[in-house]
Amino acid sequence: MREKNCIFCKIIAGEIPARTIYEDEEFKVILDANPAAKGHALIVPKEHCANLYEISEELLAKAAKLAKKLAVHMTEVLKCDGFNLLQNNGEVAGQTVFHFHMHLIPRYEGMKNDDLLNWTHEQFSDQEQDEICQKLKLD
Repeated sequence: MREKNCIFCKIIAGEIPARTIYEDEEFKVILDANPAAKGHALIVPKEHCANLYEISEELLAKAAKLAKKLAVHMTEVLKCDGFNLLQNNGEVAGQTVFHFHMHLIPRYEGMKNDDLLNWTHEQFSDQEQDEICQKLKLD
């Protein structure tokens, strides 16, 4: 199922470009366009569901399994000091795109974003983002 005006549905359909680090039949994992940290990525199910309340338990379990796999991989590749897994539900909780997604946020000692609920966005050049994307690609 696809939602006509959903930015993530458009990314999944290839209508909007994104830096993809992993893709399978059920998920696309992309670098966040407004990252909180180097390597900040999003796990996006290809099936449109607005939030945690709408996603099937089966798909949610697969997303959690993928999150662990990617967190391990990203920690090894990026040499981060910690890791946040974040998932927002509803505008009041900070959700801005109403297509279920999970944030994978590598954490680094001394980074400026110590409050993830009110983070400021880091700026990386296109070249830096492309390099991060290449390093994180997972087969």
